[in-house]
Amino acid sequence: MSFVQELKNKVLNEGYETTREDAIQLLSADLDELTQAANEIREKFHGDDFDFCSIVNARSGRCSENCKYCAQSSYYHTGAPEYKLLSADEIVADAKKKEAAGIPRYSIVTSGRTLSNRDVEQISEALRRLKKETKLSICLSAGLLNKEQFDKLKEAGLTRFHNNLETYRRHFPDVCTTHTYDDKICALQNALAAGLEICSGGIMGLGETMEDRIDMCLDLRALGVKSTPVNVLNAIPGTPYEKLPKLTNDEFCRIVAIYRFINPKAFIRLAGGRGVLGDDGKRAFKSGANAAITDDMLTTAGVNSCKDFELVKGLGFKPHGFLD
Repeated sequence: MSFVQELKNKVLNEGYETTREDAIQLLSADLDELTQAANEIREKFHGDDFDFCSIVNARSGRCSENCKYCAQSSYYHTGAPEYKLLSADEIVADAKKKEAAGIPRYSIVTSGRTLSNRDVEQISEALRRLKKETKLSICLSAGLLNKEQFDKLKEAGLTRFHNNLETYRRHFPDVCTTHTYDDKICALQNALAAGLEICSGGIMGLGETMEDRIDMCLDLRALGVKSTPVNVLNAIPGTPYEKLPKLTNDEFCRIVAIYRFINPKAFIRLAGGRGVLGDDGKRAFKSGANAAITDDMLTTAGVNSCKDFELVKGLGFKPHGFLD
């Protein structure tokens, strides 16, 4: 029996936690065998469940942080839209359109390092209305918030907080110097302390190693992350990473499969950059992934939700919320 099969059986039948050494050994495993095994693990813990979410760029551009991949950083000239925080009316109207299309989860995303207390009040107003006027599960991605801010947002109706680690600690200073890996972990811990679920993942193709990707996923598992967005770098002209090479679909599928082995109970969520893969993530959905961000991303086009629904339904999934 191969190492992949032995490890799969331990994960499936013994509650075994894949170690760093195990995951590194999977780097040289046959890709077809690995992805098939990862899909079996996904089926064991999730069945045919599939979770879609959609995001709104609720405040765009003029970000104080210097993340080298980001179109919204004030350090770079990318032509990305710039506007202030959307009103509660604007957020609720957009959310209702997404709900009417059958999308069950909605995430409010803001550019910038954090939120002011005034911003928190404005978003809280939107959250209270969304809780009252929709059945959506609501997520917020708003940077480095403190415990008191999370308490207020949870009271207003927030259920999940998102903050990607983006890359592993070793590589993080090459990607961003205006905040740290530990700053991000602190924000996630603050969210947990407030009783919120957390969503966190990273961007693949920032110049990191496969070992970095594994180490980041192990940190995510240790934090108790139940939703892990896996992005592919969509190199934006005007950013320092505009000429980085594209990730191959084979490499991406290996990452997704290994992430499934490491965190078998998490929703592995395909996010930004799926268009770079050439198949909208179809192969990755057969490699252990079982969630996605659908429709447009923050400053780039995503995959249309109707097209996404047909794609995953054709693969045998049963998406939450979508209307037949």
